[in-house]
Amino acid sequence: MMTSRERVTLALQHHEADRVPLDVGATTVTGMHVTSVYLLRQALGLDPPNTPVRVIDPLLMLGEIKPDLMQALGIDVVKLTGRATSFGYTLDGWKEWRTFDGTPVLVPGGFNTIPEPGGDLLMHPCADCSAPPSARMPKGGYYFDSIIRQPPIDEASLRPEQNLEEFSVISDDEQEHFRLEAERLYQETDKAIMLSMGGLGFGDVGRVPGPGLRYPKGIRDLEEWYMSLSFRRDLIYKIFEAQLQIDLANLAKIHDAVGERVTAIYWTGADFGSQNGTLVSPKTYRELFFPFHKQINEWIHKNTKWKTFIHSCGSVWTLIDDFITAGFDILNPLQCSAANMDPRALKNTFGSRIAFWGGGIDTQHTLPFGTPEDVRKEVRERLERFGPGGSFVFSAIHNIQALVPVANLLAMFETVKDFGKYPL
Repeated sequence: MMTSRERVTLALQHHEADRVPLDVGATTVTGMHVTSVYLLRQALGLDPPNTPVRVIDPLLMLGEIKPDLMQALGIDVVKLTGRATSFGYTLDGWKEWRTFDGTPVLVPGGFNTIPEPGGDLLMHPCADCSAPPSARMPKGGYYFDSIIRQPPIDEASLRPEQNLEEFSVISDDEQEHFRLEAERLYQETDKAIMLSMGGLGFGDVGRVPGPGLRYPKGIRDLEEWYMSLSFRRDLIYKIFEAQLQIDLANLAKIHDAVGERVTAIYWTGADFGSQNGTLVSPKTYRELFFPFHKQINEWIHKNTKWKTFIHSCGSVWTLIDDFITAGFDILNPLQCSAANMDPRALKNTFGSRIAFWGGGIDTQHTLPFGTPEDVRKEVRERLERFGPGGSFVFSAIHNIQALVPVANLLAMFETVKDFGKYPL
């Protein structure tokens, strides 16, 4: 019988396995909101009522996908990541908490929400309530939004290091964490291991506001950042040049720790697409991002056997050839509802040159608002479009959100199980 590790490896080598591999939770862009994890576990009878689920990403409020849930759903990939969160505290010291809808969860000890008079919750960086809050969850909400704390910009005083404060070479203790966790996952499971290091990416808008910094400096407003790609290009290039050296040092330390136990690495989550087109022109991508993407991918391919994974939402058709030339092996998430992202055209045009990870179900419309039959129909169509010939790992289009009916979640996973076997 084929192992999950073998199944994913074959798919990424553009071959058909016994069935289409499945990922839920191996990255911060293929996860599931903690409330949906809780409801799914209850529906599958995995927990007694009111058993809390760990929040393993406080910014996105993603829930932990434990081994029993992996087994129940047939998940093929596990996450290997660091201990830090986007807010600058670590994933430890678990304590009980409840979401606005009453879902029982466990949050890290640094999770330090302070309610405003109107009921919104404020999160402070580094578990330091003396620092200005860096994120807000609106009353009744499900996620945190970064608070823009852009200091006044003095062009003469802008320096690359101001936008590099959150980047550093990992400590020896953190390197040891990666070594021990990689050994555990490799020995105790047969899953493919995804090294989830999205923070290595250049210009990731989730990091630009500095949610884990007490007093961020530099360019921290998202609009200002995107404009800077054009009129402060020299500065951005210098930021990326300095970050590249940090990234390469981190890759060397991590590879020394985990070796070839890893199947793939998710290292960039900078979005280049919107619903109707790209956020940056192909020219801007080629001049500003491509050189650094290529150097990182070349290092990985020269020094490891890992496959490289790029995440970008939206309509990115005009950039996919560049992603391939830059050395990416895997494209996520295939937002098929965006302009020019037809599944059949994507598969026919690019499917032999880059593997697709995602695209399995529309998380904006079908999964949250369709019927179970709508979900089954779309999942089966995506399996039939993307699956033939391999090169496909099934996952939803980005994270599975809160408020998704449990019947729809069950319909999605049942359809993958029933119709994901080769030949499709």
